[in-house]
Amino acid sequence: QVTVVESGGGSVQAGGSLTLSCTISGLSFDGYAMGWFRQAPEKEREGVAAMDTAVSTKFADSVKGRFTISKDVAKNTLYLELRNLKPEDTGMYYCAASWNWRCGDTWEERDFGFWGQGTQVTVSS
Repeated sequence: QVTVVESGGGSVQAGGSLTLSCTISGLSFDGYAMGWFRQAPEKEREGVAAMDTAVSTKFADSVKGRFTISKDVAKNTLYLELRNLKPEDTGMYYCAASWNWRCGDTWEERDFGFWGQGTQVTVSS
């Protein structure tokens, strides 16, 4: 059974930083693409950052230069470092894994078969 558990969310002021963690068990960590999505209140969930099995990365335009995605294979953990946070970054952040997503693909939730419950990020102005 695959489990996906996010942590690290919190409340920060604009300009602050957070690091989100996502621990995934039950699958071959290196054999899956992994990504972060977020959902703001009353908005659709959107892709934020992802890394495929070739360790190529993709970022939403709104977070380029501010967010970094990385992983520690030994710990089965995916990270998302959020810097220079803005109020519009507020939302529930979800970690997800995909067996076939590639960096050149579009953000399609259906390509990610395993999801966590999310961790809340709130940025105040």
